Parts: sequence; structure tokens; C-alpha cells
Amino acid sequence: MATKYSVDPGAPDEPYLNFWRERHVCTLTTPRPDGTPHVVPVGVTYDPAARLARVITNKASAKARHVLAAGEQGAAVAVCQMEGRRWATLEGRAFVRTEPDRVAEAERRYAERYGRTPSPNPARVVIEIELTRAMGRG
Repeated sequence: MATKYSVDPGAPDEPYLNFWRERHVCTLTTPRPDGTPHVVPVGVTYDPAARLARVITNKASAKARHVLAAGEQGAAVAVCQMEGRRWATLEGRAFVRTEPDRVAEAERRYAERYGRTPSPNPARVVIEIELTRAMGRG
């Protein structure tokens, strides 16, 4: 059921997209193996053209382990950010990607949004979220 806060994740309006370009700490919610939610602060980048959100992390992190534990179908996850009355949530299926080109693209986008290049980390992976829903008020 669509609400007045529904957004097309592949074609957001400019205020919503601009909100995702600003520097904000976000949250990522992943399911633990027992089904309970695990919520952590992260940096997120949003690529509506590809219908992806990306989170860089260490392959040994709990968030990466939770996504991997979900298996080949991926994990149902959400990322969210807020500031005052503005908020935005992206939902979808998450997958851990290890391919160097995908990690490099995620690092590039992170540096663009957050204004700093991540330190080198040979254990870095990217959690790619294939977006199925977006909502909020940018």
C-alpha cells in the first residue's frame, strides 16, 4: 500500500535525492540469524540509476555476517537517515560483494558523499542493497 511518503527508488524527486547527497550518518538494519533486528550507524550511498544503496564495511563485521547468513536470496534490510523533520528510508535485498571493482566503486561514492577517502583495508567488502522500496520526506 503506497503512502504519501512513498518514493520511487529508481526515480526520486530532487529534494529526496539531494537529501541523500548531503553528509549524514545513517543506520543499517539487518536481521540476526534469530530474526531480531541489528541496527548500526553506517555511511550509505544511494545510486537511484542502478537502484542500489551501498555500505562499505569489513568482511568480519556483524552486518556483513548477517547478510551472508541470509543465503543466496539476500537479506531484507533497511537504511535510514534523518535530520529534523526530513527523513529517508531505503529498503531492499542486501548482498555482500567482494569484487574489487564493486568495492572500489563503493569507496569512490563514499568519498564523494562523505568528503574523505576511506583508509586502505584489504578486508573491505561492500554491502549492496538492491532497492525495492523508498520512502521519506526530503
